[in-house]
Amino acid sequence: MSLVVQKFGGTSVGDVDKIKNVARRVVESKKRIDHVVVVVSALGDTTDNLVGLAAQISKTPPEREMDMLLSTGEQVSMALLAMALDELGQDAISMTGQQVEILTDTGHTKAKIRHIGADRVVQELRKGRVVIVAGFQGVTSEGEITTLGRGGSDTTAVALAAALHADCCEIYTDVDGVFTADPRVVPQARKLDEVSYMEMLEMAATGARVLQSRSVEYGRNYSVPLHVRSSFHEGEGTWVKSEDDIMEKAIISAVTHDFSESKVTVVGVPDRPGIAARLFGALAEANVNVDMIIQNVSERARTDISFTVATDDLEKVRKVAGDISEAVGAEGVNLDDDVAKISLIGAGMRSHPGIAAGMFQTLADKDINIEMISTSPIKISCVVRRSDGARAVQTLHDYFNLSE
Repeated sequence: MSLVVQKFGGTSVGDVDKIKNVARRVVESKKRIDHVVVVVSALGDTTDNLVGLAAQISKTPPEREMDMLLSTGEQVSMALLAMALDELGQDAISMTGQQVEILTDTGHTKAKIRHIGADRVVQELRKGRVVIVAGFQGVTSEGEITTLGRGGSDTTAVALAAALHADCCEIYTDVDGVFTADPRVVPQARKLDEVSYMEMLEMAATGARVLQSRSVEYGRNYSVPLHVRSSFHEGEGTWVKSEDDIMEKAIISAVTHDFSESKVTVVGVPDRPGIAARLFGALAEANVNVDMIIQNVSERARTDISFTVATDDLEKVRKVAGDISEAVGAEGVNLDDDVAKISLIGAGMRSHPGIAAGMFQTLADKDINIEMISTSPIKISCVVRRSDGARAVQTLHDYFNLSE
């Protein structure tokens, strides 16, 4: 018995005509697949519009209430898609995260899935129905509504695919697959036929917005093949799979960028044990994810600690870092939202020395200054001025011949 989970993003269900198009695709899929589960995002810009409404009320609205507000978007699209399928003669039922029993922790706006019951989903599938699930949302054991963060519908879909032991999870979007760079920045970017989970995880974490990074983690941890493809045609997209299943590993697979991060520097921190732990512990308690971290060499028993965070968290960081700075006797906190993170990703990087040197020299030749550097076995990331970001992506894409 075949079972596939299909996820349709906001652009795929952006209006009534697009919802009808998705319904037709689902009906076609049901003709060749025994069981189909569909996960939907909110229509088009619905989430952004809801965030905008909240911002008109408060600069720092309560996170619980934000979850209550934002979770409504997906409920609209799931119900409309169920109606569209019914019009085509396909029996369907829509379900919220609570009805599916997508149980999460209590981290409002960035909750993590702890368990998926899915018993009711299985019962409905056995009746021949298409089950449509609201993405992006879950519920705590106390019954509180939570959301999974930007792109959380991807995580909903892959986690459901894992819980249901699906053959694969198809991620339908407005692009043809995963590219060597963002085609809006690099027009000659090339679609990749396949990438490994680890490469896709690094790409998602460094700015490629095709998949949420946690959804890729689920895919890797539970061996769920992912197929990123266009919702507007039937062509093959990009398969995300185990590195062992990929025949030829590229030295560099992609160059990514992220313009949504900001740099924070705590200046003049007393150089004594425990202060960094205190700072980052407080940020973790505030549910702030920290990315790159640099601590400068100590001078006169004081040092600077710089790190990057999502710009959306900047107001939270301002308060937390400011309080810690004052408590430990640091000289202050500088916030810089005019930065960009540029990254090279490639599984073949491990066996090819000189990639970092080539990256740094190429940026230097274009007079692009590097402010921070972070590496992993298959990734090199640099922070540059935001005004240099697009030029850096194009320059590196050309230098490493990623269009070929």
